Amino acid sequence: MTGAPHSDGLATEFVGQRGRLFKLALVTGVWTVLTLGFYRFWMKTRLRRWYWSSIRPGGLPLEYVGDPLEKLLGFFIAVGIMAFYIGIVNLILMFASLSLFASNFTAYALSFVGVIPIWFFARYRARRYVLARTRWRGVRFGLEPGAWGYAARALWHWVLTILTLGILWPRKTFYLEKYRTDRTVYGSVTLHQGGTWGMLMPAYVHVLIGAAFMAVATFGAYTGNYAMTGLYGVGVPWIAGGLVYYNVESTRLLAQHKSAGDIGLTARPQTGVIARIYGFGYLATALVVIVPVLPILAFIGYLQTVRMGTMWNTDAVTGELMGLPLWVWTILGAFAYFAVFLMWSVLRHSYVTMPLWRHFAQTLTIENPAALVAISQKDRDEFREAEGFVEALDLGAAI
Repeated sequence: MTGAPHSDGLATEFVGQRGRLFKLALVTGVWTVLTLGFYRFWMKTRLRRWYWSSIRPGGLPLEYVGDPLEKLLGFFIAVGIMAFYIGIVNLILMFASLSLFASNFTAYALSFVGVIPIWFFARYRARRYVLARTRWRGVRFGLEPGAWGYAARALWHWVLTILTLGILWPRKTFYLEKYRTDRTVYGSVTLHQGGTWGMLMPAYVHVLIGAAFMAVATFGAYTGNYAMTGLYGVGVPWIAGGLVYYNVESTRLLAQHKSAGDIGLTARPQTGVIARIYGFGYLATALVVIVPVLPILAFIGYLQTVRMGTMWNTDAVTGELMGLPLWVWTILGAFAYFAVFLMWSVLRHSYVTMPLWRHFAQTLTIENPAALVAISQKDRDEFREAEGFVEALDLGAAI
């Protein structure tokens, strides 16, 4: 197991197997395609149950007790609200924009800006639902209401981050995580996010260094000093590596400063392991998905060449294929399209998502577990809108 736990803490195990996950993701993905997307609520529920049950702090698995029907109902509620927004609010904005500015650009801009707080609102409520349906040792987790407060703070911190050209990104990371953590409960205990946002800045230095290289290269391109543009080759990978390092380190530091009463956490994720998982996982996924498609694309290109050239009837097989009705080609094209995205999702679960969850789980230790006996059960959160807004805004593809 990666990262030795403290002797007086509870180590976390991950017992999931890639083969079982591959089969589950493939079967549920096929059903989702065949049902035109409606089965995704059941797919997500089954996948979460697999992931949750694979994570076992102290040998005891997490439980996910979400109901797919709750997700479906929440989706319909959110679609109704979003339909009102799109149909009524956008109509008013369009009328005002055309009347005042003789252009629809203002309406589109305001409509886009209006969706941004809903996006943050949706993410917070989705987190609330997931925590409300998660248990460990039979005790429920939960998240206090506060979606609009989170949306307002997220907007403010994003504005500060943009105005400072990304320098205050760690500040945004810390305060948004603190808002969520300080409203998270486990049974009768409320979690607390300690520390300061300044503790994340050292982990962010590599991103700033990469950005400096990019700025110099951009200045060189603007002034005609094209020799300086070679710094793009340094800045881009430096930023990419810096972001991976920052994500790992910020996750570790934030976890180290979380507490639930007298209970603490120790996290030891390793940047090198995370980078290998991302690099190998996405490369393997891309190769497995794209390589089989290349001959099909080449064959379609050949058929197009034949159709546009003079060899229409030079090959009997080609002639028969080109004579197929349009609806046959449409079905074949749709099948290929969904097959590519289905396999991408399945392989991403198997080679990226699962290894990441396994590494983060195996490097997590719960400190002072004796304090767990004092935690009592909390009342069930009857939050039934589930992740409707996340699904309606197409933000719910992840676990």
